Amino acid sequence: MVEPFQFAGVEVSPGKRRIVEIPVGRRSTRAELVLPVEIVHGRRPGPSLFISAAIHGDEINGVEIIRRVLRRSMRDLSGTIIAVPIVNIYGFIGLSRYLPDRRDLNRSFPGTEKGSLAGRLAYTFLKEIVSKSTHGIDLHTGAIHRYNLPQIRACLDQPETERLARAFGAPVVLNANLRDGSMRQAVMEREIPMLVYEAGEALRFDEASIRAGARGVFQVMRALKMLPESTKKAKKTEPYIAHSSYWVRAPESGILRNRIELGGAVKKGQTIGIIADPLGREEFEVPANHGGVIIGKTMLPLVNEGDALYHIASFDRPTRVANHIEESLDSVGPETEGNYT
Repeated sequence: MVEPFQFAGVEVSPGKRRIVEIPVGRRSTRAELVLPVEIVHGRRPGPSLFISAAIHGDEINGVEIIRRVLRRSMRDLSGTIIAVPIVNIYGFIGLSRYLPDRRDLNRSFPGTEKGSLAGRLAYTFLKEIVSKSTHGIDLHTGAIHRYNLPQIRACLDQPETERLARAFGAPVVLNANLRDGSMRQAVMEREIPMLVYEAGEALRFDEASIRAGARGVFQVMRALKMLPESTKKAKKTEPYIAHSSYWVRAPESGILRNRIELGGAVKKGQTIGIIADPLGREEFEVPANHGGVIIGKTMLPLVNEGDALYHIASFDRPTRVANHIEESLDSVGPETEGNYT
């Protein structure tokens, strides 16, 4: 028999959903801000999976991914979903990556109960959300004016994390080191397997990225036995795993013209962009510093010397990976909403 799920002083019965609002502070106007959380508690026992988004307040693709996940009927759910569509509620309201104190919430974990605003919010997330979870998925996009190819970032040294990273079904998995102060570091120090999904651009909805994210969440839930296997015969492909990646930075300031698109294969030394002055008197080639596949790039043509322009993931056979990426993205677009296999 499944017991009611106890969360933030609220009891959620098996087979029920409930929205819980966790107080996180007040604005300068004295208006109270709350962290909205939806609990979906299954009728059968199983894992407790947190799904979070907008830890950077301007990364909104994940908010829509969670909305679509929650639209699905969960009558066949085993275990519990803890859905947190907006973690950085301050930044989300202000269309900002940061908190009002200009701190990055994703560099403020584990936080403290009496610390900075960022530290307090990080502490609350760990205390109220992570402590009730057995697994986690955090949904991100690229920064403002920077677009990321759909990808999973995870620490593949842990077998369960690697299993779920493969199950998600993103075309690329990046074996990413843990960063000090990040949510992922704090969660994994508690021995909770966690994935980070990166796709799209800040302050923009990208349909292919959203569909790939929603499908990936459901596939992880099926891998965890939280949902039954899909009745649809979907083609399952193994992701390509990169164990290193590199940024190419602007050698000069000027106007950038791309020579390669996202998902494209490149060779070391290949010209992947041209930077020119507005009159076209001077042009500077931007060479790839490593061979691989472009998994992220700037969306702004105006660049300054030292700006990050292209993110290259290293693969042994980049052309094969590029073809795999194209097929994977074609399989999730351009439809709007529907069933996710």
